[in-house]
Amino acid sequence: MDESYKLQIRDLPEEEKPREKLRRHGPTALRNYELIAVILGRGTKKEGILDLSRRIMSQYGNQAVFSKGDVEKIEKVLGLSPVQACQLVASFELGKRLFGKQTEVFLKSPQEVFEYAKDLTRLKKEYLRGLYVDTRNKLIRDEVIAIGTLNASFTHPREVFHPAIESHAAAIILVHNHPSGDPSPSRDDIKLTRQIYKASMILGIEILDHVIIGNEKYFSLKERTDIWARK
Repeated sequence: MDESYKLQIRDLPEEEKPREKLRRHGPTALRNYELIAVILGRGTKKEGILDLSRRIMSQYGNQAVFSKGDVEKIEKVLGLSPVQACQLVASFELGKRLFGKQTEVFLKSPQEVFEYAKDLTRLKKEYLRGLYVDTRNKLIRDEVIAIGTLNASFTHPREVFHPAIESHAAAIILVHNHPSGDPSPSRDDIKLTRQIYKASMILGIEILDHVIIGNEKYFSLKERTDIWARK
């Protein structure tokens, strides 16, 4: 690949750089690979930090390579420097120690989704998150899918379903915020949800709901629209 086509952090607008996003909006505003980029700090001779972080999450994010804490193995498998391998192992171990025994999250109603994701209310842009659950509605993955005004052309269904396939999720709950504070769905919100719902019927991965969050209130598209009634 031509080096000129590789996106580097320095090429991003200031507000889109992972560290700046973390400072301005907190960790929930970052995609998983952006969190990895913040931890690692820099790429390798072969890969920029963004490409490296995406590869780590897409290829190894759900694998046991991290659970063993084997620095040398991670260094070899992921192509990292000794320092970067140590940074990843230390970060994952700290996360396990501090949060590994937390209560499991179950999302069985729009109200529970709202309570879980209401941190979205403080964000100045629209963030679409996918909440990936197992057959008992236990949360197994929380992923930022898109940032910015949501519409069917901006958000492709593959961005929604790819994490579900990676994580072996049984179903997905979509949730996004309206910075205006009014959770009423726009035409684009409804159109996008219909498109994703149709794709779910083909892929066999259920879309349980799409919850829009405003100021201390929410709108459940499953409860208040006819999208799920259409087969």
